[in-house]
Amino acid sequence: MSLRGSTTVSDRIFACLPYLLPMVEVVTFGFFLLDQFPPLALVFAPILILWSFYRRVRFAGLIVFFALFLLVVRNEKISHFIRFNTMQAILLDIVIFLFSILMDIVGLVPTGGFAIQTLSTTIFLGIVGAVAYSVIQSVSGRYAEIPAISEAVYMQVR
Repeated sequence: MSLRGSTTVSDRIFACLPYLLPMVEVVTFGFFLLDQFPPLALVFAPILILWSFYRRVRFAGLIVFFALFLLVVRNEKISHFIRFNTMQAILLDIVIFLFSILMDIVGLVPTGGFAIQTLSTTIFLGIVGAVAYSVIQSVSGRYAEIPAISEAVYMQVR
């Protein structure tokens, strides 16, 4: 249910677009899984194409992060629904960044190959699940409630 009034179809579409950021960022964790299940790579082909362009631009992640935060989340003229979903996508991106630091630490362990594959796949599936849930809720016109993340979003977006 929408907490701040009804949402238009355009609001629902624009609320889904920021979730491309965490999807593009989490692809690096999914390569182990995509190698083991090639048909799954077909499902993620559009994201993989977007990822290849995204990696070519230096500091693209930082640019997109600040653009979304400053131009969308902090813009009171944009509907609350879009700002909420944008901030939630940004926080999912921050979670991915923190997991990448964890992966760097686990990568220092000499016999951590299996642990790295398992952790990478778990992170990939968790973020893809959270994004899929959020997009489905956004298309339905409802706020996606992800524990801890949504609470932090409500504190940021008023």
